[in-house]
Amino acid sequence: MKKTAKVKKLITHDGSFHSDDIFACATLCLMLEKSKKKFKIIRTRDEKIIKTGDYVFDVGGICDAEKNRFDHHQAGGVGKRLNGIEYASFGLVWKKFGLAISDSEAVAELIDERLISPIDAYDNGFNLFEKKHKISPFLIQDFFKLIRPTWKEPPEDHNKNFLKAISIAKEVLSRSIIHGRDTILAEKILAKAYRDAENKKIIILDRYYPFGNIFDKFPEPLFIIFPREDEDVWIIKTINKEEREFISRKDFPKKWGGLQNKELQKITGIPEAIFCHKNLFMAVAKTKAGAIKLARIAVES
Repeated sequence: MKKTAKVKKLITHDGSFHSDDIFACATLCLMLEKSKKKFKIIRTRDEKIIKTGDYVFDVGGICDAEKNRFDHHQAGGVGKRLNGIEYASFGLVWKKFGLAISDSEAVAELIDERLISPIDAYDNGFNLFEKKHKISPFLIQDFFKLIRPTWKEPPEDHNKNFLKAISIAKEVLSRSIIHGRDTILAEKILAKAYRDAENKKIIILDRYYPFGNIFDKFPEPLFIIFPREDEDVWIIKTINKEEREFISRKDFPKKWGGLQNKELQKITGIPEAIFCHKNLFMAVAKTKAGAIKLARIAVES
């Protein structure tokens, strides 16, 4: 007689939920779904029930990856990454299962840097940015707060809404893996384009690739040129000093800002010129040759 496969228990705390425990649970769900194992999610603070869990996260007071215990609320914490950010339950779970889910150490590391570390930092009360305005960035943590029941909604909605949040987090993680794989491939293509470039200040591509922070490794590039997929035109973009800062290594000439067609053609002497953004980070030309000419003028300006 065929044995019925054991249903794995994923246990976390009940009550209010946060992006940390949501994503830790989503990670475990993806891992078990990938291996075609059955599981159920239990939200409780009952110590007797917690002890029966196959995977326990963000509750239980134990951090032991071999035993699949992933709590981080102990005195003194549970350790830090090399970047100085302490682990929370999401990071602990991903540290063990991220490679198995993403099938790539490079992808797993990229996702930890871009998605998991910020969530762990927030959950541990670590600020990643300096607040300079009354208006703050809307973070992924703020999005998941919206899924939590309000004070006017019934408390029993916490479990229902937690499952809703898990479904969304699984999609975010799945898309993060796809983007991570394609980003790493793009970085290899961009690195080759840099190596092959005659003029290291201008990188010319056969299509758009997300260049993120790849050029942090190469200080010379100032402009990148690629065709726009939906129109028969060529884009010239500045390269930022840092990925998430809107400060270019070199702007287009100030006098080009906001000009279009004949006005831009007259001031540049390039008949293929179409447009230069008023903030001087992008220009457009009708042809590849025209784009290269605009970039060369900008480099020398």
